[in-house]
Amino acid sequence: MDQGRERGLGGCLVEGLAQSRVVGGAAPIMTVLGTRISRKNMLMLLMGLFILGNLISAAAPVFAVMLIGRVVASLAHGAFFGIGSVVAAELVAPDKKAGAISMMFTGLTVANVVGVPLGTFVGQSAGWRVTFLIVAALGVLGLAGVARLVPDVPRPEGVRLRHEVAAFRNTQVVLAMAMTVLGFGGVFAAITYIAPMMTEVGGFAESSVTWLLVVFGLGMVAGNLIGGRFADRRLMPMLYTALGGLALVLLLFTFLASGKAASVVAVFLIGLLGFATVPPLQKRVLDHAHGAPTLASAANIGAFNLGNALAAWLGGLVISAGLGYAAPNAVGAALAAAALVLAVISHRLELRQARTSAVNPGPAAAPDHSHTPDEDSSLGARADIGL
Repeated sequence: MDQGRERGLGGCLVEGLAQSRVVGGAAPIMTVLGTRISRKNMLMLLMGLFILGNLISAAAPVFAVMLIGRVVASLAHGAFFGIGSVVAAELVAPDKKAGAISMMFTGLTVANVVGVPLGTFVGQSAGWRVTFLIVAALGVLGLAGVARLVPDVPRPEGVRLRHEVAAFRNTQVVLAMAMTVLGFGGVFAAITYIAPMMTEVGGFAESSVTWLLVVFGLGMVAGNLIGGRFADRRLMPMLYTALGGLALVLLLFTFLASGKAASVVAVFLIGLLGFATVPPLQKRVLDHAHGAPTLASAANIGAFNLGNALAAWLGGLVISAGLGYAAPNAVGAALAAAALVLAVISHRLELRQARTSAVNPGPAAAPDHSHTPDEDSSLGARADIGL
């Protein structure tokens, strides 16, 4: 296959991946289909689907079949991490939930650090089919790990699909998902266009983009661990800091993208601050979707993909308008700032609800878990987040 054809196939693969991520937003649908089986069995089923999708791509005789494989694999992604978040949170004490969620996502962040250079090397030296086969083999290891290490926690009794869907009537759940869309929109507004931004504005060689993405991945790992550690102590202050810092870094990056040193620091901080929001936002969804968190958790993973798509579209608009390859950073700053505004609104609504409940407790009745205060509420209200 000549180089021109290779480059054309590479472009199609990138486009196909973007399309498959959109389909991957069907995570809630996959979660609904698994509401009648145990969470461990559902995780194993999803991992099997991931393996199958990569095997289809590896054996694909034409691009259309390869795209089908990518879509099949992407169907497992959101649901796996959504259900995995619930399982991780169930296995620890209430004050350790964000840390457990962050440890689960550490695998994803480390995979980005290792997978970017390794995937590039394998693809260039052995071909793209081998890359898909290696990913499928890693999926087999993951399947074995789930089968061996994840406890067979029984499916909660009395939880039906209507209970899972009811979580979306909770204002706090919807606000947390909106924060996920906007916050990660801020991250991917910059990272989606990092290659032309760094080569055309920053003056980096094309070969430098790979290690810049590794720097971004290292920031993801650090941010995920930091977010998990502090979200269990002070969830909302952690969100304020991460979203506010992300908006500021992206705004500065708009004007400093021409400097190489500043660009490297900015790329690392975007990864760190962006992924520092993952454990607190995922925990917030689990807290407020009390008693039926699985579908809401999976939907929040889909919100990450929605933020990715939204950011790519908006970033493309400002570039097409002639504002330059650094302009998506300004879009990202605006998205992150909007997420910060939603975080402030969400917390104020929560505190108002807690004050109202304290003043007017009403007659004894079954507790209403639709408005669960965080542990960091200034009223000292304890979060009732048992699952």
